[in-house]
Amino acid sequence: MSKSPLPGLYIVATPIGNLGDIGARAAAVLARADLIAAEDTRVTAKLLSHLGLRIKMTPYHDHSDERTRADLVARMADQVVVLVSDAGTPLISDPGYKLVRDARAARRHVTTVPGPCAAIAAITLSGLPSDRFLFAGFLPSKAKARADAIAEIAGLRATLIFYESGPRLAATLGALAEGLGTREAAVAREITKLYEECVPGSLAELAARYAEAPPKGEIVIVVAPPAEDGAEEADDATVDAALRDALADQPVARAAKAVARRFGRDRHAIYARALALKDGA
Repeated sequence: MSKSPLPGLYIVATPIGNLGDIGARAAAVLARADLIAAEDTRVTAKLLSHLGLRIKMTPYHDHSDERTRADLVARMADQVVVLVSDAGTPLISDPGYKLVRDARAARRHVTTVPGPCAAIAAITLSGLPSDRFLFAGFLPSKAKARADAIAEIAGLRATLIFYESGPRLAATLGALAEGLGTREAAVAREITKLYEECVPGSLAELAARYAEAPPKGEIVIVVAPPAEDGAEEADDATVDAALRDALADQPVARAAKAVARRFGRDRHAIYARALALKDGA
C-alpha cells in the first residue's frame, strides 16, 4: 500500500490457521492501523508478532457496549481503525455488524480487505454442491431450539454450512441426521493447518464416528441439499451398482447424469465416481 489509507473502518480478514495465508494488502493495512479492534487481543497479538508489528489494540467482541462502539466510530474520523476477528473474515459468526452499521450511520469511510473464511474453505474441500449454499452458523445448544432451527431450513435446496465445536459435534450431527434424514455430509477441521482433514459420510455415519472421540479445533459441517422430488435414497454401494449397470451401455457422462438424477446426488461427484469405476473395471 503506497498511499496512506483514508481514516475510517477497515474490515480485515485474517488467517484461519496457517499464518502464511495473510494477504499482502491485509498486512499492509494492519501495519498502517492507528488502532486494531480485536475479538481477542491475545490471539491477534500472535499474528502481529508474525508480521513484526506492534500496533495498539482494543478488545471488541459480542459483549462490547454502545459506549465502546461510539468511541471507535469517533476515532474513525481521523484514524485508521481495523476490525479483526480471531480467525477468518469478521462478521461471519463473529461480532462486528453493529460497528459497521454505526460507522455507516456516522458517514465514516468503511471498506473490507477480503481473505480467508472457514465456511468457504470447507465447502471447497467437501466435494458437495457449491452453486447454492446457506451459511447457518452455530446451531442452538438446547435440543428443542436446535431441532426447530434444523426444521426451518430442512427443505432448502442448497448445501448447508454450520460451525461447531468438538464437544458438541456428535450431538449436532445426530440432530441433523434426525431432522434432515439420509444426506451426504462432510466434517472439516484444522483447515490450513498441519492436520487438516475433511471426512465425508452420511450424517448418521459421521455422528457415530465422532460420538466416542470428539475432535479438537474449529469445525465446519457441510451438508448436501435434499434429494430432488422423486429421487431415491440410497447408500454408496447402491449408487455404485447403478453406475456399473449404466456404464455397461452408456458413455460416462450420460451414465453419471442419469444416476445423479435418480438418486439426487451431485452430478460432478457422481461423474468422478463413474470415471473411477470405469478405470477400475
